[in-house]
This record gives sequence, C-alpha cells and structure tokens, in this order.
Amino acid sequence: MNDTYGNNSTGKNKKVLVTGGAGFIAHHLIYHILKTTDWEIISLDRLDYSGNLNRLDNILSSLNHKDRARVKIVFHDLKSELNPWIRKEIGEVNIILHLAAGSHVDRSIEFPIEFVMDNVLGTANILEYARHINSKNDSLEKFVYFSTDEVFGPAPVGINYKENDRYNSTNPYSATKAGGEELAVAYENTYNLPLIITHTMNVFGERQHPEKFIPMCIKKIRDGETVTIHSDKTKKIPGSRHYIHAEDVSEAILFLLNSKIKPEDDWGGAKCPKFNIVGAEELTNLELAEIIAKSQNKKLNYAMVDFHSSRPGHDLRYSLSGKKMKELGWIPKIKIHTRIKQVVEWSLNNSSWIEL
Repeated sequence: MNDTYGNNSTGKNKKVLVTGGAGFIAHHLIYHILKTTDWEIISLDRLDYSGNLNRLDNILSSLNHKDRARVKIVFHDLKSELNPWIRKEIGEVNIILHLAAGSHVDRSIEFPIEFVMDNVLGTANILEYARHINSKNDSLEKFVYFSTDEVFGPAPVGINYKENDRYNSTNPYSATKAGGEELAVAYENTYNLPLIITHTMNVFGERQHPEKFIPMCIKKIRDGETVTIHSDKTKKIPGSRHYIHAEDVSEAILFLLNSKIKPEDDWGGAKCPKFNIVGAEELTNLELAEIIAKSQNKKLNYAMVDFHSSRPGHDLRYSLSGKKMKELGWIPKIKIHTRIKQVVEWSLNNSSWIEL
C-alpha cells in the first residue's frame, strides 16, 4: 500500500463512494484505490447496459480477503433520489467519485432522452446527496465529476482545448455530460460543495465493452475481419484521438485527490477547478489499428468510412491540452504503444471479454 494516500483527520480510513462502480473506468479506479490506499469503497450501480458486476468480481478475486472486504456494493438507479434507506446503506463518505453515466454516442443519438435522464437527472440526484451529507456533518472532502473531451466538440488541426474553453456539444451524449457538468459548477457556487471536474479523452483498457473501438479491433484483427476506420469525406484522412489507459486515468485521479489545489486565475468568477486528463500522444484510428495488428502479428484489413456524413454527431478529431496537469506534476508514466500491447495480450488471453 502507498502511504501517500492515508487516513483522514479523524484517524479513520477514508470512505469513497464510486457511482457506476461496475462500469469500465470506475472498476479500474476501484482497483487502483484498493492497491494504493487503505480506503473503504462503496460501489453504487444499477448494473444495466454498461455496468457489469463481473468486472468487479474479476479484480476482487485477485486480491486478499482483507482488501476485498473494503468494498461494499449498493444497488441503485440514480434516476431516482437517494432515499433514506440507500443513504443508510452507503453511510458516511469522505469522497464522491461520480462516474455513472450513459456514454455511447450511437445510443445517445438513438435514445437522447435516456441520456438526459441518466447524465443530467442522475447527476442532480447525486449532487443533492452530496449537499445533504456536506450540510449534515461537513465530512465531504471532495466530489469529482467525470466529464469528457466531447463537450468541447471537434478540434481543428493544431487546436488543443484547455479546461475553460467554450463548449460545443455535437451529440446528445456530450450535451448531457456538459449539462451535468454545469450542474456541478452550480452546486459549488450555490452550496459551496468541494468540487473538481475532469475531462478525459478516449479511455481504453482491460474489460472494456466489446463495442468500443479497441476491443472491437482486437477481435476483428484476430479473426481476419475488416476494421472500419472513421475518416473524413474524402476517405483519406482518419479520425484521431489522444488515447489513455484507464490505469493512467485512475492514477491521475488519486494524484488530484492528494494535491493541494491552488486558486486559479479568475475566469469570470468561476471557482470550480477543472483538469484535462490526456494521453501523451495523439494517434489516428488507423495508426491505432496498425499497432493492434502488429501486436498480434496479423495483417490489418481495413476500410475508410465517412462516419460524420452518414452519422451526424461523430466528430473527426478531439483534442485536449494536458499542460495544466503536466505543470502540476502528472503525466502518464507508461508509453501508449506499451499500454496498447498490454491490452491486446490480456484480451487475447481473456477472449470472453471481447466477445458480444
């Protein structure tokens, strides 16, 4: 255990509430907390489309009994308020990490109201819970709202959006994440909640949903199938992203929770600190697929497809600036090529996770 992340001022272990705990990023975060702290964790999840309890079972089975016992699972759908029974089940918490969200662009285009309910109303309900415990005993040290690079919209070549740049949501998913983010800002301004907001780019890693690009590529390349590459109208320029492993995201979150965050320059009176958590290297989707193919010693069969024209809401390039986190002292420690090879190898050895 890393002693950097220790107990709270009362001498008791900190208790962390992770919403969407059975989700992809959240389960990696839970595992990282268990490995590097002595904190207790409450995972709050409704276990639907993106939540998979097998993720938690998979990581917990690799730990000893004492560490497994630090995790408590509570079932709840955040479209409903946290009633007294659920609040009792959760108990007193010191940190809230809000990751529960609908996160698939295609599904948001098809079912936009579902995403409004999950990402806006769900966020309002967890913020209300945070307001309740904060006003009751002042035990809440930090509330982290996980947002996305997509709230900024497409990034022209050469542009890397900073934390306080304007938003330009181009699909219902990003719009609802921006809506939840603005609610979080409002709760800090109105109720003085100890909030921070993070924007992450394309996160990948072990146990990701098979519909996502990297696990889908791993499977299709393994099976000799054609990989679809998101491109521009000419079908010559592929889309690009700053991919980042979920373990790196988890490390960045613990870094922020352990940092003394100083007041920033005045952005029109804005108080809520925001941080971009960004992969160190930008890759096109074609370059990424080529790395995955090379990792398997397989040939890449691919087709360039103009997704944006056929499916509005799919942007060619997203890009965030990682300068702020770098100046604070954090960057991903492991190179992206190594991370991708790590995930390819794991996925091939645990093939049930890349099968739909």
